[in-house]
Amino acid sequence: MASFNIVMPKLGESIQEGTITKWFVKEGDTIEEDDVLFEVATDKVDSEIPSPVDGVITKILYPEDSLVAVGEVLAVISLDGAIDEPSATEVVKKEKIPSEETKVAETPHSLEDSRKLSNRFYSPLVKTIAKEENVTLEELEKIHGSGAGGRVQKKDILDYLENRGESQPVQPAAKASVATSASTVERKAPMTVTPGAGDQVIEMDRIRKLIADHMVMSVQVSPHVTSVVEADVTELVLWRNRNKDAFQKKHGDKITFMPIFTEAVALALSEFPLVNSSVSGDKIILKKDINVGIAVAKPDGNLIVPVIKNTEQRNLVGITKELNRLADAARTNKLDPSDIEGGTFTITNFGSFGNIIGTPIINQPQVAILATGIIEKKPAVLETPSGDVIAIRHKMYLSLSYDHRIIDGALGGAFLRRIADILEKFDINRAI
Repeated sequence: MASFNIVMPKLGESIQEGTITKWFVKEGDTIEEDDVLFEVATDKVDSEIPSPVDGVITKILYPEDSLVAVGEVLAVISLDGAIDEPSATEVVKKEKIPSEETKVAETPHSLEDSRKLSNRFYSPLVKTIAKEENVTLEELEKIHGSGAGGRVQKKDILDYLENRGESQPVQPAAKASVATSASTVERKAPMTVTPGAGDQVIEMDRIRKLIADHMVMSVQVSPHVTSVVEADVTELVLWRNRNKDAFQKKHGDKITFMPIFTEAVALALSEFPLVNSSVSGDKIILKKDINVGIAVAKPDGNLIVPVIKNTEQRNLVGITKELNRLADAARTNKLDPSDIEGGTFTITNFGSFGNIIGTPIINQPQVAILATGIIEKKPAVLETPSGDVIAIRHKMYLSLSYDHRIIDGALGGAFLRRIADILEKFDINRAI
């Protein structure tokens, strides 16, 4: 019987495993190429996986809610329509070894509930090494991770094992706070609240839990400072109002204010490279590329941040088209994992909800995030050759939250002021 194995796909460079959240087929179903087989969830994004071939589903080796390593066989498709009975070995694998998570669960209070007890992600390889070496979850939590976002990699746990028996010097509190990374911050247990009579209890969904963990981690890791400026954006408002219909007719895309804000941010980041960086322990990593993430609200109320790669290399038309593509994909759950990776700076639009100002939380491992408020008409004093006059102007607030470990008030304020200056000097005669 000719068969084809469906494996857990690698949904991004840093993704090592995924959770099967839903099967759309069952054993015995006849499927065609591009039919959706299952939905997989990672710590980045949820994706529907289509079939690459025609055939009959003969075996499904992992049930829903299984956490499976990348490359593991999930199902078998018969290409000629024949169905074989599963062997005794396959039955044992399906019934007794459903996932890598189940294997790890045999370790007493070490890693069995690592996803529940820890805000950190551990790959199947790290978990396996920890289990073989009897490394507890408490020990894992103390290991400095050299991967993205403080993730513990193979070499990190091997280095720890090599020096496991040695006593570690205690740093003075002030000095330790400067070198602390996302992986070494001590996290407090979440507060437990007893509901009262008539209270409604709502279980957080998986994405909301991930967002909550990420926000708590960011505040614990980075000392946040927020600066605010008011920008007069009258010229760009008049330009957009004058050109939005012609722009859509010419380029096939609607233009909002966000592409203009994104273009200004990319230019400012090229002039202030320290804001386009990450902190790793006591080292600063200046990013070569400028990849601006835009926070998008999904229909389910959750947020996701798709990323416009190499933003500084795109013109306004290119930024608009890519932003519209990403926003549409985000709202319809069609984002590819690569669409939300590699961000170096984030913009969140408080103005879309009618808010004038906000103090956003940094999207780790970035070091700054910009919030844009609603654009409002206001009376303002203008200096003219014949004296001061009061005129109606379009104004908005820009607020920048930044990591005070490496960005001081002078740098943060100058960067924010530069963004405002770019927007205020927008060329009203700019061609579309």
